[in-house]
Amino acid sequence: MLTKTVKISNVTNLSDARYCAGMGVEMLGFSIDEDSPNYISPKKFEDICSWLAGVTLVAETGKTDANVILATIADYPVHAVQVNDPGLLNYLRAELDLPLLLRVSVDLYDSGEIVPILSRYESEVSHFLLESDQEAELSESWMQVLGNIEAEYPILVGFGLDNEFTVSALTELLPNIGIALRGSDEIRPGYKDFGSMMDILEALEEQ
Repeated sequence: MLTKTVKISNVTNLSDARYCAGMGVEMLGFSIDEDSPNYISPKKFEDICSWLAGVTLVAETGKTDANVILATIADYPVHAVQVNDPGLLNYLRAELDLPLLLRVSVDLYDSGEIVPILSRYESEVSHFLLESDQEAELSESWMQVLGNIEAEYPILVGFGLDNEFTVSALTELLPNIGIALRGSDEIRPGYKDFGSMMDILEALEEQ
């Protein structure tokens, strides 16, 4: 078992899915957007998930049209849905009996600007996923802000996790904060170098 809640985003292959589920990862995310490089078709999703048990399956979408999202999700028997647009939350909550995750790009906010976002939408989501597309660092100012709010909001940190040492520090200093990692492609079918993901998950194992 792991000492933190962990989500793996952009899962594209069975190797990642089975390894992470076996390690005790709580959530596995799959892109349902056909224009995403990490897109998983309904058939491939079914093939992968037929091997899994005891893990929350999350549909990940960057779409902004709620009706398109609802139509797409109908083909994916998931347990939760992750969106990027907070404007979708209220409508999706009314239409779906599923937990919602909100992905928040930290590239758009300074550390001191994130609290109003979390406060505004906390009643509508199960988790906030903080990620960066520009390889933002988990700076001292971010650590301080997260330390001040970790008991108030369900947060998954998905940026600045460069190695197991950073994760160990995060675990020690911010015990209530979850983490998010990203899956990667297989070298060839059935063969995978788990690299830093393995190091980080092993660092999170209960001793």
